Amino acid sequence: MTGWSIVGTISGTSADGIDLAEIGTDGRTVARFGPAETAGYRAKTKEDVLAAAAQKGAGREAWPEIAVAVTADHAAAIRIFLQTHGLQPDAIVFHGQTVWHDPKAGETVQLGNPQALADELGLQVIGDVRLADMAEGGEGAPLVPAYHRALAKTLIGAEHEPLCFLNIGGVSNLTFISGDDILAFDIGPGNALLDDWVRGHGAGDYDAGGMLSARGKVDADRLAGALEHPFLSAPGPKSLDRYSFSGSFAEDLGLEDGAATLLAFTVEAIAKSEALLPATPRLWLVCGGGRHNPVLMRLLSERLSGDVVSADDYTIDGDALEAQAMAFLGARLLAGLPTTYPETTGVGHPVSGGRLYRPSV
Repeated sequence: MTGWSIVGTISGTSADGIDLAEIGTDGRTVARFGPAETAGYRAKTKEDVLAAAAQKGAGREAWPEIAVAVTADHAAAIRIFLQTHGLQPDAIVFHGQTVWHDPKAGETVQLGNPQALADELGLQVIGDVRLADMAEGGEGAPLVPAYHRALAKTLIGAEHEPLCFLNIGGVSNLTFISGDDILAFDIGPGNALLDDWVRGHGAGDYDAGGMLSARGKVDADRLAGALEHPFLSAPGPKSLDRYSFSGSFAEDLGLEDGAATLLAFTVEAIAKSEALLPATPRLWLVCGGGRHNPVLMRLLSERLSGDVVSADDYTIDGDALEAQAMAFLGARLLAGLPTTYPETTGVGHPVSGGRLYRPSV
């Protein structure tokens, strides 16, 4: 077997949409990067997902109905994606929609039904990608480091190491790579607090172009208090839920000053993470939606020791990366290779995660 055609799917904690990407891979290297795109959730699905996540593990009676909607939206998006690009993949990786993540309680919840999706599409589906790691004592996150390492070795080159992949989605996380050494952990807030602030003030869904933050003034005292959160100084591996941090410390500030203060919190939390690494990175490759915020990128460049660039500068599709990673992890499951490690999730030994669902009929 030289490899498989795998389609990976994932919807992040901000529920901005369903990312889809196809790659050709044997689970060790990527032979081919295929098409990638994002499909929106139906408005009610997104609304219900965000409401469920905001309840921090409560309101579970609503989860089954939301799971049906999440599965249906994925099925529709995948079907259109396959038809549009003429794909006949060997498998689909279905991450599902995270609405709750509490590793200390050994619980992570990704809504969606992999078997129903396999039956609907008539294709093999790989789901439950976090559960095996947590069953063996891991935190179930972050999942992407194995793919980051493959990209580092094939697209970037050892001369740029030590390096970090820095993903800024709803939360921020990093993967540190230096030779054979790897370390990964969730850092703290990414875009979530700022998005919620802007949305709560009726100013849109996010701070487009960082314009609101750029016009605001950071409240240094409130920022300093927020940065005392113990998670920010704890060593990795570690993971968190989208709602592990609160932006309430910005309450009573104006729209722009609050936006500036919350953005500064994201930047300073990432800056603090540098002290938790075994060596200072030469290069920070920024992935996720945060890289589209020029104010955030400028502030990171000022605060971090190494060069801060968009992953796209190294021909890495920063929007498709996590969906590609899901596909890569699916291939690793098919190949019997580990998907998580003690250094990435705190699991006791390398684990191959995921479960294969075949169509019932």
